Amino acid sequence: MNVAKSKSLENIEEKMQELDQGSFRYHVLENAKDFKSSWIELGRSLYTVLKDKLYRDWGYGSFDIYTVKEIGIRKQTAMKLLRSYYFLEKEEPAILKQENMDSQNAVAIPTYESVDVLRMAKNKKIGAEEYQDLKKQVFEKGRDAREVKKDLTAIIRQRAELEPEEAREQRKTVTVRRLLGTLRSLKQEIEVGKLLPAGIIREAEALIKKIEAEL
Repeated sequence: MNVAKSKSLENIEEKMQELDQGSFRYHVLENAKDFKSSWIELGRSLYTVLKDKLYRDWGYGSFDIYTVKEIGIRKQTAMKLLRSYYFLEKEEPAILKQENMDSQNAVAIPTYESVDVLRMAKNKKIGAEEYQDLKKQVFEKGRDAREVKKDLTAIIRQRAELEPEEAREQRKTVTVRRLLGTLRSLKQEIEVGKLLPAGIIREAEALIKKIEAEL
């Protein structure tokens, strides 16, 4: 029984028929066609397309338009693929070795969503032991991104409970910066519209400086 193809897959195959099979553009489309089982290769190819701005040579005004029109991938998905691939290149280069990829099947290779969660964990600067545990969950156990994200959220929450002073300082910084933004905006609006006397505006400026000193 034939399985109905998606419109985006049909578009990819039609575009591939128009191109030289030895061209890099054809190669990217081939990766896109198979990216459910080989997202790393697509991420690698898209990284080259973006870095070298190859999409311009192919008649597209932007990378976003190229990914949507030519390979049927939304901007959000394309950027997540790029971030995940770059993270592997920087933090886990062994995963990208061709011989390593050839020895694994599609199930053994972590999903780009899971790798993206691991990337976020690295940026959160969680404890080394906690990060290694998440890394094991992703690369050795192949856990779903949603489950890994739950674990990351739990770790962050636990750290906040164990380090209340640090958490309080973070809340303070965020709140004070938000207050400063509001005060600066209101002060500017009052100055432009001359809504209050100059003396009050000077007092507002002094207040803003005092608050800035708290950061």
